[in-house]
Amino acid sequence: MGIKNHFDPDQLFELLSTSLREQNAWKNSFGAFETDESLQLEPEKVGAVFNELNERLKDNYPFFHPRYAGQMLKPAHPVAMAAYFIAMQINPNNHALDGGPATAKMEIEAVAEIAAMFGYAKHLGHLTSSGTIANLEALFVARSLHPGKAIAFSSQSHYTHKRMCDVLGSSTVEIPADVSGKIDLGALEDALKKGTIGTVVATIGTTSLGAVDPLDEIIPLCKRYGARVHADAAYGGFFTLLAKEKKPLINAAPFLHLSQCDSIVVDPHKHGLQPYGCGCVLFRDPSVGRFYKHDSPYTYFTSRDLHLGEISLECSRAGAAAAALWTTLKLFPLKPNTGLGAVLKKTRKAAAELSRLLSTSTHWKNFVEPELDIVTYFIAAKPFSASNISLQTEKIFNKAMHNPSHPLFLALLKAESAHLTKKFNVTADQPTTTILRSVMMKPEHLRFIPTIFQELEALAENSNR
Repeated sequence: MGIKNHFDPDQLFELLSTSLREQNAWKNSFGAFETDESLQLEPEKVGAVFNELNERLKDNYPFFHPRYAGQMLKPAHPVAMAAYFIAMQINPNNHALDGGPATAKMEIEAVAEIAAMFGYAKHLGHLTSSGTIANLEALFVARSLHPGKAIAFSSQSHYTHKRMCDVLGSSTVEIPADVSGKIDLGALEDALKKGTIGTVVATIGTTSLGAVDPLDEIIPLCKRYGARVHADAAYGGFFTLLAKEKKPLINAAPFLHLSQCDSIVVDPHKHGLQPYGCGCVLFRDPSVGRFYKHDSPYTYFTSRDLHLGEISLECSRAGAAAAALWTTLKLFPLKPNTGLGAVLKKTRKAAAELSRLLSTSTHWKNFVEPELDIVTYFIAAKPFSASNISLQTEKIFNKAMHNPSHPLFLALLKAESAHLTKKFNVTADQPTTTILRSVMMKPEHLRFIPTIFQELEALAENSNR
C-alpha cells in the first residue's frame, strides 16, 4: 500500500474524535458538574430514534455523486463539516463578542479574505445565514442611501430582489434581459435617464442560466446617471479567482470590476465548500455601518471593539459557520491555481466540455453557451415546437431520474419560447418551453462528463422511438 499524502474523508472520524477530546479537556478545566436529569436520555431510545433518522435521511437525492447534475446542491467539504461540528460543541453566537469571541475573530478574518479577493481596499462586511439575507442587507443600505428611489434589476435576476424590496417598501424597476440572460444595457440606460433609480443590481451568475451581467459596462453607465451598483455574486462570486489568470477560463472583465461595486453578496455555501447556511455581504464604504446603529443595553459589554451584531440586521447567528469557513479557507486558500481556484477550474471545464459534446450531437442543442458551470440544453425534437420540446424534455427528465440501475439527476428550466424562436426557429406554440439545466459544481463532474453525455444520447434516442 502506498503512503497517503492527502486527507482521506474517512479520516473524518479520527479527526472528530481527537477534537472532541480536546473540547472535553477544555470544558473540564472549568470544573466538573453533572448534566441535569431533565436532559438525560435512555441510550436505547436514543439509538432507536437515530436509526429512524438514518432511514429517513435516505429519502434524498445523491447530491454528493456526479450522477447528481441538477440543482445547486452538493455536500460541504469534510473539513468544513468537521469544523462546524466541533464549534457546535460550544454553540457560539456571532452576534456579539460576548457570545462568540473566538468565532467572531474567525469571521472577521475570513470575510477580510473574501473582500481582498474582490479587490476591496477597505470594507465593512460579515457573514449571514443565507444569500437572501445578505441581499436584503445590501438593499436595506441602498434604500437608506437613496430613500424614495427605485432599485433596478434584470428579469433574470434572483426573485429575492423583488421580494426583499417588497419587505423594505422600496419601489422596483425590472429591466428586460437579452436572449443570453444578461441585462439589456439599452433598456437599463433608458430607465436610468428618468432619474428615479438609486441602485442597480448586477447579477454575477444568474441561477437559471449562469449568465454574467456585463458589470464592466454597467458601472460606467451607472456613474453617468448617479446610481449605485450592487453585485449579486451569490452564485458566481468565487469565479473571480479564475478571472485573475493570464488566460482565464471565463470572461474576466465583469469579475475584475467587482472592486468598483458599492456592495457585493457571495454565498460560501455554494462554491465555497460550506454547509448551509453561509452567505456574505460586503460594502466598499465602511461608513454605511451608521444605518445599522441600535442600542442593546445587555450586550456588547465585554469589548469596545466592533461587534458583528452592530453591523448586521440579523441577531443570533451560528459562530460554527464562521469556524467552518475560516478552517476551509486555511486549507483551500483563495488562489487561482491552488486551493479553491483549482476546484472551480474543474467545475468550469466540466460545463464547457458537456456543452462541447452536446454541440456535436444531432439530438441536442445548447440553449446558451455556459459562462460558468451551468449548462442549459434541449432536445431537437420533431416537430420542433415549444410544446413538443417541453413534452419530450419532461419524459427524458423522468426516465433519467427513475432509471433503476443508473439514474441521472437533472433539472428543468422554463425558458421563454420567444428566445428559442429567435435563436433556433422553434415554433412558439406556447409562451414557455421546458428545457434541461445541469449544474456542474462538483469537481468530480469533469471526469464524469463522458458518462453523462453518453446517457443523454441514449435517452434522446429512446425518446424518438
